[in-house]
Amino acid sequence: MARSGLVVVDKPVGMTSHDVVARIRRLAGTRRVGHAGTLDPAATGVLVVGVERATRLLTYLVGAEKEYLATIRLGVATVTDDADGDLLSRRDAGDLTDAAVAAGVTVLTGEIDQVPSSVSAVKVHGRRAYARVRAGESVELAARRVTVSEFEVLARRDDTDAAVPVVDLDVRVLCSSGTYVRALARDLGERLGVGGSLTALRRTRVGPYGLARARTLAQLAEDFDVLPIVDAARLAFPARELSQDEARRLAHGIRLPAIGLGSAPAAAFAPDGSLVAVIAEEGPLARPLVVLSPA
Repeated sequence: MARSGLVVVDKPVGMTSHDVVARIRRLAGTRRVGHAGTLDPAATGVLVVGVERATRLLTYLVGAEKEYLATIRLGVATVTDDADGDLLSRRDAGDLTDAAVAAGVTVLTGEIDQVPSSVSAVKVHGRRAYARVRAGESVELAARRVTVSEFEVLARRDDTDAAVPVVDLDVRVLCSSGTYVRALARDLGERLGVGGSLTALRRTRVGPYGLARARTLAQLAEDFDVLPIVDAARLAFPARELSQDEARRLAHGIRLPAIGLGSAPAAAFAPDGSLVAVIAEEGPLARPLVVLSPA
């Protein structure tokens, strides 16, 4: 039987997240595999994949904070807000000052209302937005509240030799789940009056799982490195240590007295160190969100 745990994959360019899941299914020898948070085919970096029982943790990891390194091209706007889309406009960005760029970045930092890219995975009347766009439909998505904790310009490169000068910005973004870095590129370009699009994207972290732990598919084919479910839970959630009686009761779905961990998911561990459940506190009680230990 395949080991239960998480596999942190360094996804290569050109593969879909579903492609990666299919490859992990073959390596793990089980179909019980899923992922926490899609990466576009053109993006690379951290994709958290659950195997066997650990797939039940994925629901509580999807909402984890994400970190990205990206390149934004100012002066070029596309239909898809990235380099793969048809050109919408090309404008001279050569006169943009660092101060103007910094002001635009500041406006897009913090809690903001963001309209997802039209080719996002957001569902519109039961179908993904990108499927509707590729079928030739016009899609308008509603803005949603997201948090961009950090939006930092790491480097700037000006291509003044181009027929229409453009500016490339290397940036680091720390953001809440549901934030589209492509949309940040688009919105920054619009605020600066020249248009913008994404030319490169690499996810460097999902919650506590970063590139230092990630393995390429080639490396995993040589050594299938699975982070055990207990270790994965201890990294991702606050921990509650249970007595033997509490572990038995929780494994049967019985609520326990709260101890002040709050409403966010927490991992509850038996005295032998095994993971019993993911729990959340509601008022005076802690309820199991998902039970992972047999009763």
